[in-house]
Amino acid sequence: MESLVIRGSAFTAQDEYHVQPLNDCLVCVDTAGWIERVLLPADDDYDRVLANARQHHRLRALAEDEYLLPGFIDLHVHAPQWPQAGLALDRPLADWLNVYTFPLEARFSDQVFAGKVYQDFVKTLLAHGTTTAMMFGTIHVDANMVLADECRRQGLRGYVGQVTMDNPEQTPDYYRDHSAEDALAASEQFIQRVQASPDPDSLVTPVITPRFVPSCTNAALAGLGRLAAKYDLPIQSHVSESNWESQYAIDRFGMHDAEVLNRFGLLTSRAVMAHGTQLTGGDMQLLRKQQTAIAHCPISNIYFGNGVLPVHQLLAMGNRVGLGSDISGGYTPSLYHNIRQAVKSSRMLTDGVDSRRPAAQRGVADSQITAATAFYLATAGGARALNLAAGRIAVGCRADLQVVRAQRMWKRMSDADVFERLMYQIEAADIKGVYVNGHLVYEN
Repeated sequence: MESLVIRGSAFTAQDEYHVQPLNDCLVCVDTAGWIERVLLPADDDYDRVLANARQHHRLRALAEDEYLLPGFIDLHVHAPQWPQAGLALDRPLADWLNVYTFPLEARFSDQVFAGKVYQDFVKTLLAHGTTTAMMFGTIHVDANMVLADECRRQGLRGYVGQVTMDNPEQTPDYYRDHSAEDALAASEQFIQRVQASPDPDSLVTPVITPRFVPSCTNAALAGLGRLAAKYDLPIQSHVSESNWESQYAIDRFGMHDAEVLNRFGLLTSRAVMAHGTQLTGGDMQLLRKQQTAIAHCPISNIYFGNGVLPVHQLLAMGNRVGLGSDISGGYTPSLYHNIRQAVKSSRMLTDGVDSRRPAAQRGVADSQITAATAFYLATAGGARALNLAAGRIAVGCRADLQVVRAQRMWKRMSDADVFERLMYQIEAADIKGVYVNGHLVYEN
């Protein structure tokens, strides 16, 4: 028996390059929060299911200007950085970290402060259509538990990481794990506390989280690899985000940071590595071999990435790729804005930016992606990265959904035109409802 039936027109990713329209469909959600049927008007059961849902008050009928989309999956978020979103993006990375970011994250030793920030942040993610987020916390176990509890309370599907950063050469004394042993003990304590907490909807998953190669000692990296294997957990970190980060790994280890992470058992089929703007062809092949996903963070890469991720090339190679907002290296939690930037950045990579060069030598040919591909990254691509049955409006997927209102449809449009208008014009005010596991967790 369905607990919810949503009637209306919908869009879902068919594959990396195509979007499937579902006109006047019925999306039937069971009592456990799974999509059990998707019916179109020509299907035999359509009228009966519609009448039954209406009779038992289980029907949500969308307005003519409303559409149903999968909830967005944000693969890379620094939750404690929410208070500084939009600040200091003109600073060099070292200044941004040491003057703004590390002092802010250190404040999360105060659980009251953490509670205020995380309550607002989780609500804001949901209000932007994000139903799943993979989040860095801080080095503070108690504050990370506040974030995990807030995800459960508000209904966000959260992958939450206890951050490890113990290298005294790259981290300040006031905000650091003071030994690898302390860092590993804190990570294991957080894992055990999350797993012991009541979570009937299975909303929160602990994540192994080395901040990035420069911030961790060898002992910490090795220990985190062992913890990931022991508990069979996801892993998140940064890979080849900038010229500096890439060169640091070469100077310290004599190899790229993707190889370093792999040496320590941190590139797995459950790992998500953010940015990748400096990846070599060999790095890309290594990530594909390990089935490690890449979180494309197009807005933050403009400020700190020193390059554009070659999304089209990675998808053509068979790599897993999703989308990340990277709060607060990215200034907005909206994956709609990141979808738009992903398309724009790909065009800039294709065309090049230095008009003094001949056009044929200015860019990287065939690098552009469309809104359909960027939408895939934000939905099905993110789900694939997390090995999560979500990100599509399809039987057997979690009912993680968003209802959006179209703006200014002045004339009858094709499905393709409607979809593109949604991708380029939806703002938070146009998101009318958000469902996670079939539960309405946000309404506007």
